[in-house]
Amino acid sequence: MKPLGDDPVTPSPWQALRAHTPARIALGRAGNALPTDEVLRFGWAHASARDAIHAPLDVDALAAALHAQGWATLRARSQATDRATYLRRPDLGRRLDPEAAALLSKAANGGAVDLAIVIGDGLSALAAARHAAPLLAALHDKLPAGLRIAPAVLATQARVALADEIGALLGARLAVMLLGERPGLSAPDSLGIYITHAPRPGLPDALRNCISNVRPEGLPVDAAAARLAWLVREALRRGVTGVALKDESEHAALSSEAASGPADPRPSFAARDRP
Repeated sequence: MKPLGDDPVTPSPWQALRAHTPARIALGRAGNALPTDEVLRFGWAHASARDAIHAPLDVDALAAALHAQGWATLRARSQATDRATYLRRPDLGRRLDPEAAALLSKAANGGAVDLAIVIGDGLSALAAARHAAPLLAALHDKLPAGLRIAPAVLATQARVALADEIGALLGARLAVMLLGERPGLSAPDSLGIYITHAPRPGLPDALRNCISNVRPEGLPVDAAAARLAWLVREALRRGVTGVALKDESEHAALSSEAASGPADPRPSFAARDRP
């Protein structure tokens, strides 16, 4: 045993590796247990993850941030009437509330657009609140010129597939869902991006592309926006997403650095702001 008064924590021989990852490795030990400070950190991380799951999305604040950037917005909700139902019934989070569906159909007015962007709370409203507006700000100038973009739809109690029905109602060739991912013990605010060509209800996940872990400690917003813009451009050009569309955005970035050209003008929005 260590003499009384010495540090009771026995450090791990791997302790130096902790500088390279937020993962819980090389925690050391105090006797036969974890050190007290690590137990407290774990409890704090667990509480943060639970808070992220149950916290509601402040739709008004997000809409205001997007309006300040020039994005028009619409609102929608799934058939999950509250958070408890959403967690117990994932299937309801994939279906639009009938009233919301009617409002989106009326807003579309039979028109067609190239791109519909949906921002959903998912399993972490914190992720959508923190990263959706910065991501769209970084994305806007990277999109192809002349792209017809529907108003951004802010959806609550949303699952990934909710964007399929929204995209179909808006007459979109491509749907992009920005969704809060399931919180981890070191990442309560991770945002996922799902891209689906020819969106419609009932599509399998194999027909989507996914960009995950968008947050400062994971994939930074600017890098995520560049990758998303490439996928949007290629999905519309090739008419596919999912397993048929391999993400080669990094290769494209290297090529563009070698042969830089003039920047595309900003794309036009398909509709004015709606309440």
